Amino acid sequence: MQHSAVPELELAHTNTRPIHWVATATALAGVVALSSGLQPDSAHAAQAAGSQTKSAPAASAPATTGVAFPLDCGPVKAVVQKKASGDLDGDGRPETVAVVHCDAGMGTPPDGVYVLTQGAGAAKPRVVATLVAPKARETVTTFAVRDGAVLATLLGYSTADVPSCCPDVKETAKWQWQNGKFVRSTPGNAQNV
Repeated sequence: MQHSAVPELELAHTNTRPIHWVATATALAGVVALSSGLQPDSAHAAQAAGSQTKSAPAASAPATTGVAFPLDCGPVKAVVQKKASGDLDGDGRPETVAVVHCDAGMGTPPDGVYVLTQGAGAAKPRVVATLVAPKARETVTTFAVRDGAVLATLLGYSTADVPSCCPDVKETAKWQWQNGKFVRSTPGNAQNV
């Protein structure tokens, strides 16, 4: 067992006071501020000698602006409520999936879920698939594109007699590109709400 020649109480650094914490925080803030100003200049980065390969720029996902969705809204316009992008068909180019409904003044209009694509030379995107048609009277509550699949939670109606105000069925759905088309799988968890 070793004993220090200096009693522990006499060591200044073992008794912290608020001023020590303020000084430490100030010093740390100074280091962070200084380091943000001392970033390397990317324009002067060294280039490797010899042949170099350049990767093609990543394709951007199709935009939803200016797209004519197959949705009859009468005198009101169609509104993109949600959107997500990802490569759904494995071709290396992202598609955009849009949840769209008519801009109704009140109530909850049904949603349509559409897949958009845009070819390399195309002037604007186009709708290539309808995953949920508005005539199905469903509303999308959660929505994502993950691992090449479209995932959604849908609120709907058990019969045509259920009022539009009060959906009574909730289900999850998943769409994946298989054999040249989108195939919907719905787990067995459809439930009444």
